[in-house]
Amino acid sequence: MSTHDADALPALQDENHIIAERREKLAQWRASGRAFPNDFTRENTAGKLDELYGDKDAEALEATPVAVKVAGRIMLKRLMGKASFVTIQDLSGRLQLYVGRDAVGEEVYADFKRWDIGDIVGCAGTLFKTRTGELTVKAETLRLLTKSLRPLPDKFHGLTDTEAKYRQRYVDLIMSEASRFTFAARSRLVQSLRNYMTGHGFLEVETPMMHPIPGGAAARPFVTHHNALDMDLYLRIAPELYLKRLVVGGFEKVFEINRNFRNEGLSSRHNPEFTMMEFYEAYANHHSMMDFTEGLIRHAAREALGVETFAYQGRELDLSTPFARLTITGAIRKYHPGFTEAQLADPAWLTRKIRDFGETVKPGGIGSLQLQLFEVSTEAGLWAPTFIVDYPVEVSPLARASDRDPEITERFELFIAGREIANGFSELNDPEDQAARFRAQAAAKDAGDEEAMYYDADYIRALEYGLPPTGGCGIGIDRLAMLLTDSPAIRDVILFPQMRGE
Repeated sequence: MSTHDADALPALQDENHIIAERREKLAQWRASGRAFPNDFTRENTAGKLDELYGDKDAEALEATPVAVKVAGRIMLKRLMGKASFVTIQDLSGRLQLYVGRDAVGEEVYADFKRWDIGDIVGCAGTLFKTRTGELTVKAETLRLLTKSLRPLPDKFHGLTDTEAKYRQRYVDLIMSEASRFTFAARSRLVQSLRNYMTGHGFLEVETPMMHPIPGGAAARPFVTHHNALDMDLYLRIAPELYLKRLVVGGFEKVFEINRNFRNEGLSSRHNPEFTMMEFYEAYANHHSMMDFTEGLIRHAAREALGVETFAYQGRELDLSTPFARLTITGAIRKYHPGFTEAQLADPAWLTRKIRDFGETVKPGGIGSLQLQLFEVSTEAGLWAPTFIVDYPVEVSPLARASDRDPEITERFELFIAGREIANGFSELNDPEDQAARFRAQAAAKDAGDEEAMYYDADYIRALEYGLPPTGGCGIGIDRLAMLLTDSPAIRDVILFPQMRGE
């Protein structure tokens, strides 16, 4: 037995003893025929009552009695002789109840004294102010609605084990106001993005989450099997090819807030299941997509925080000024002034330098090597919002090639605080060029590249009907939520992140 296991034994034994006591209380409650009622209707919440009556003085509340019906989880009990105080918590905040034996009756009061922290109760009564000025409900009726069998963590420390926070998010949300704020803020963020898109004339759509051919990104998919059709299907790695099919069909401005699945590793910025918003607009290009994305990110910050300049992990982020735009090599040279243009054009030098940063070199042309060096040497240093542009064709199989240089594409990625937040481009709408790029990707897959794309014949057929000039972009909702809630890891903004088995 390890020292850690030995230290944990007393706590586990204490918890098992508490659970056994609570199960006995539940058994007695069941025997009374009153266990787990479902006929209590809450009419008021703590937050709303504080908003309406928090500034009223004791005399005003006494002169005009306010009857309320509240419910919530017991978070604090102060037992006294004939009267006690209890604090309950609901979705909007906390509220104190004053429970008097004479008001609720001896039988209820005796039962109440045996209720535990974590139990869920319903209460009807009237509002008053205590001598310390705290808004309180004087209970007239009080009922146990749900018996909590497991003890809550210590109220001063909450869930201190990070892994336990992620595995038992329900406990984390009970105990941590900061966690509740984070996920409420994430919800508001998603709603603000949706409002921005519909306000700019985009149509929200839904596309399949199970694909016969995985496409729209370079990623390793999850595989499943449909029994009735006797065929393998792939969980969506991106909705891109379906959304562009809709643009072919005449839906010229579409977006989807979608769940994607990629069979890749876990890290502070990666979860195998994640949320993105992708949008496409006919008769737009990568320049207009960058302008739109910049406005969208700025809008999200204003909606979530009320400001465009804020601190992330103790360092200032300013979204109010125009976002920088740099090429891959331009960014490398800005952050590494000693690197020369000649060196950045030399495959042998690039290969050595990538290895100097401790990375394995992936096979590819000059553009791929420059991108690999950018990723290991420069990406993490892009703190201020920066669009990186002119990605090489060989790593951008769905982006339109540049008219001024056929080796690069009209593609951008947006980096903020050293993380990729968005990826967009002028869409490739030439069906013959797209077919050739799919064939190149298929060859790479045959050669062992598990992230290379498949050949999608139906998508080529759709392009043959005619995709208008189109711009598109995908934004990582989880990473944007990290920024706007000052969260260091992606698991902090995903309610139930993927974890190893216990």
